[in-house]
Amino acid sequence: MKTLLDIVARHKRGEQAGVYSLCSAHPRVIESAMREASASNAPLLVEATSNQVNQFGGYTGMTPVDFRRFVLDIAQQVGFREQMLWLGGDHLGPNAWRQEPADVALAKSAEMIRQYVAAGFRKIHLDCSMACGGDPEPLPEATIARRAARLCAIAENAWHEAGGEPPVYVIGTEVPVPGGATESLGELEVTRPEAARATIQAHQIAFADIGLDAAWSRVIALVVQPGVEFDHHKVIDYRPNKAQALSAFIADDRQFIFEAHSTDYQTAPNLEALVRDHFAILKVGPGATYALRETLWGLAAIAHELPGGAAQEDLRATAIEVMRNDPRHWRSYYHDAERETLDLQFSLSDRIRYYWPNPRIKQAYESLLARLRGVTLPLTLLSQFLPHQYEAVRAGRLQADVDALLNEGIALALRPYMRACGVPGSQEY
Repeated sequence: MKTLLDIVARHKRGEQAGVYSLCSAHPRVIESAMREASASNAPLLVEATSNQVNQFGGYTGMTPVDFRRFVLDIAQQVGFREQMLWLGGDHLGPNAWRQEPADVALAKSAEMIRQYVAAGFRKIHLDCSMACGGDPEPLPEATIARRAARLCAIAENAWHEAGGEPPVYVIGTEVPVPGGATESLGELEVTRPEAARATIQAHQIAFADIGLDAAWSRVIALVVQPGVEFDHHKVIDYRPNKAQALSAFIADDRQFIFEAHSTDYQTAPNLEALVRDHFAILKVGPGATYALRETLWGLAAIAHELPGGAAQEDLRATAIEVMRNDPRHWRSYYHDAERETLDLQFSLSDRIRYYWPNPRIKQAYESLLARLRGVTLPLTLLSQFLPHQYEAVRAGRLQADVDALLNEGIALALRPYMRACGVPGSQEY
């Protein structure tokens, strides 16, 4: 990950340099991100989480080596160069097994992280912040750090066996809830500089205690809370003045930048301000699949209005039916029965993203795209249901075919991240 280390060094020299991390397993989202990166001759960082991908398959059914193969297959299909693809592991620790006794959960975490590194993942977020069965709550900082150091040692051994570039690491305990908050949010408390300092110091001691000084030199970032988050229908925007002390704390550190989670739905100026203020790794996940869903709903509406369209299967109705029949991925998030249909489709937490691989939804999705391929899509319907793409078509920047329209819808959510990270040539529209 020398190139990522170079980005950190450039940022430390005062450049508007950063990297965004795409946390998604949807092939169309990954394809769109690769096409955008190719257009700017930029690398792309794709990350998988411990719940999503692990040695037991996670909720995607993929192991780390499966996920690598899955992403590389997409890269081959779109002509994205393998050397420009970076793979990362997010929240690698006992989160998926936190209900089990700590020794069992950590043993499973160790095997998971071994498989990630052996499969070629080289950006590793060590997250041992959660209490496991039998642990006190909250966990003491020193315990979190010792557990992270133990997992780092596993990662280092796996790298020595596998070869290739050495891993870089991210630490940090102030991690927002993955996928967005489960209830309405008010103001957020920004991480205090003294808390950030204590986390770094505790981890440095824990690494040194087991002879990981070389690995410590490759710890590049600390996960903190800069005051950004989203719930079902609201976004907590970044306020630079509230994060001023935290930003100033890391500015003088020669090694560390911050990694910001839950930056989905932030405005383009907010993303640029985050990178400027040293939150130079920006994570996005639900925001990208939300853009996918939004575009698909527009395409479904266009298909419905075309001659004979009302008699065809409705992707939206199919998705809602499947989600209601299998509520395991959203029941703990959506609690208002009167707004259930609204939340299932439109919530910013985008729990629908867990259902795209469902065979019925996948068939309806593929059927929709197949019906619209080769069809001349009226500008009037594009204007009505996909106004951003309509503007690009009218300006001659985009072809009015269904695959280009869908890729563009996703790209609209990703380009602000590229621009915020100083990617040369990233498109402005």
